[in-house]
Amino acid sequence: MKYTPLQRFISLLRLDKKDISQVFFYAIFAGLVSLSLPLGIQAIINLIQSGRVSVSWVVLVIIVIIGVALVGILSIMQLRITENLQQKIFVRSSFEFGFRLPKIKFEELYNQYPPELANRFFDTITIQKGASKLLIDFSSALLQIVFGIILLSLYHPFFIFFGLILLLLLYIIFKFSYNSGISTSIKESKYKYKVVSWLQEMARNNYSFRKKTNFNYALNKNNYLVTQYLEYREKHFNIIKRQFIQLIVFKVIITAGLLFIGGYLVLNQKMNIGQFVAAEIIILLVINSVEKIVVGLETLYDVLTAVEKIGQISDLEIEPNQTTNNEICYNNITLEAENINFKFPESGDYVLDTINLKIENSEKIFLEGDNGSGKTTLIRILSGLLQPTSGTFFINDDTYRKIDLQQYRSQIGTIINGETPFEGTILENITFNNPTISHEDIKWAIESVKLGSFIKSLPKGLDTKIFPEGRQLSSSNAQKILLARSIINKPKILFFEDALDRMDAPIAKEIIDFLTSNENKWTLIVSSKNPYWKEKCTRKITMQEGKISNDTKTI
Repeated sequence: MKYTPLQRFISLLRLDKKDISQVFFYAIFAGLVSLSLPLGIQAIINLIQSGRVSVSWVVLVIIVIIGVALVGILSIMQLRITENLQQKIFVRSSFEFGFRLPKIKFEELYNQYPPELANRFFDTITIQKGASKLLIDFSSALLQIVFGIILLSLYHPFFIFFGLILLLLLYIIFKFSYNSGISTSIKESKYKYKVVSWLQEMARNNYSFRKKTNFNYALNKNNYLVTQYLEYREKHFNIIKRQFIQLIVFKVIITAGLLFIGGYLVLNQKMNIGQFVAAEIIILLVINSVEKIVVGLETLYDVLTAVEKIGQISDLEIEPNQTTNNEICYNNITLEAENINFKFPESGDYVLDTINLKIENSEKIFLEGDNGSGKTTLIRILSGLLQPTSGTFFINDDTYRKIDLQQYRSQIGTIINGETPFEGTILENITFNNPTISHEDIKWAIESVKLGSFIKSLPKGLDTKIFPEGRQLSSSNAQKILLARSIINKPKILFFEDALDRMDAPIAKEIIDFLTSNENKWTLIVSSKNPYWKEKCTRKITMQEGKISNDTKTI
């Protein structure tokens, strides 16, 4: 179901109904106190006009002062509640992103750049600040308008007409500006993120852009994106400007009309001077409230746009959260693919076409084929990263039990193309701080992938911090860390995409000998440009145009 930005925002607010109801309660109370002040001022003026300075006059003055102080205290209480709301929004958003980003289906990321999706978290700050402002300003402004119109109607029936015109104005401004305001705000935001994304690309490939011609290209593209942003920003500003012009015209007409009519009512003794002053104060409060709402529409557009941008992340389908009461313990694993087909979203051609394949326990399989032949896609389906478009993939001849991805992944190790170390220590990159992994297992994994001498050369050893993407590491050592990570839990199956292609040939041969050794009972499925894999694997599968063209045992 497709939700509108406003529906998303309302759903977000429902999570904190109790806090929001308190904000409205304080707003109602503060509105009533604020509008009682003109009545107190009216009474004080009447007493002064009569020339009577009495205890009543002093009491009224004290009551008005207390009312002003009380409104201030209520505002502080509202601020405390909205601060709590801001903190909750930030925490929820961070965990929403943290939970979803690793679980988004691989197919959903086909036309997406994950770091750009993560950038949208910064819209949380817009929601924090904007939602707080809207809750306080809009609630108090709307209540002041309603209470003010009710109070004015007690002075003279004409003010009822004034109230209806006021409500009609707000409706017109909102009705004819809302859709265009949201549309331009979303497009403005789209190009804002494109600018940030391109700057990230420039930072990530800064060596490539040092050459003058490349540098000029980078700046020209940045100029184009900024120009598009400014174009939609200007369109959005024109909507805001139009709303403000409408507000100014309204203020001029209403103020002039009320002053003339108020003066006429006083001159004809249908209102006394105290009522006139009180009415004018109320009218000023109401007009200021209208102005607060109209000016606040820009904040509303920003918040709804931010909610929509984050909502687009929530709309991406994630893998099902499978839980089983009895965890399956696989001693031996046999994989079978039956009539598997796969195509990417929005693509008419199948990447895999009628794949039938059975993989026995402990087989060492080398996948070969030209670029685009389907090797990578097949590995990702067998490793559970992708789900087949049609056909069946099952384990140990169990066609009746749906594969639990979490349990299956606990039995396998993978290295996919483009994977890099993350920011953290070398130990964290290998073990993910898993407390069940012993020191002996860590030592075994490190020595097996020929990483020991490098770690020993580091002053902090395993506690050495790695930069994002392993920027300070050689490509060879970065791959060794990923290899150690993939085998640390002694998995039943290993899936490798180009896992050793950046290493020197002698080291790569030693690691391949270890991975394909008969001592290691794991199943191995690998695609690589290194021809030594072909010599050591027990089976060779050739892919051609999405089909298996050859499947032979080599040993």
